Amino acid sequence: MTASLPADFTAFLHYFKKYFNSHDKVSTFAQLFSLLDMQHRPIRVLIAKVGLDGHDRGAKVIAASLRDAGMEVIYTGLRQTPEMVVATALQEDVDAIGVSILSGAHNTVFPAIIELLKTQDLQHILLTGGGIIPEEDMKNLNEMGVGKLFSPGTTTGEIAAYIREVVEERRKNED
Repeated sequence: MTASLPADFTAFLHYFKKYFNSHDKVSTFAQLFSLLDMQHRPIRVLIAKVGLDGHDRGAKVIAASLRDAGMEVIYTGLRQTPEMVVATALQEDVDAIGVSILSGAHNTVFPAIIELLKTQDLQHILLTGGGIIPEEDMKNLNEMGVGKLFSPGTTTGEIAAYIREVVEERRKNED
């Protein structure tokens, strides 16, 4: 019978049978359902435009391509503050934040978001982004804890693959 079930459900049945005789059945059920939820819920990505940068066409293209790649995407719209971005990330329980920045404020915006993520104990959220960012600044931001930063010309597939790879690895490490 289990041969025709999806592999993830078969794994669930295995753990269910193994731990069903546990004295704390409620805790066991909660752990199993939490495990299934984390492994199989779509990746949630927040796309943000921070500051006075009013050019959002690229952010909207990225948002649409990530949706097409099976991710859930929340787009903040224009003129967000780092505080608004982190508050939305917390509310929406996202796995990643992608900041689109063309204004040259990257050396202010990314460190502010990193600091807010730390103070909110949200370091598990991937912070990535792209736009017009000089390579030397990209290196400095990466050293601060910002994930890969993408420059114009990067394919949407490359961005989606990067986010998926990092988030899936972080989910594995949480287990």
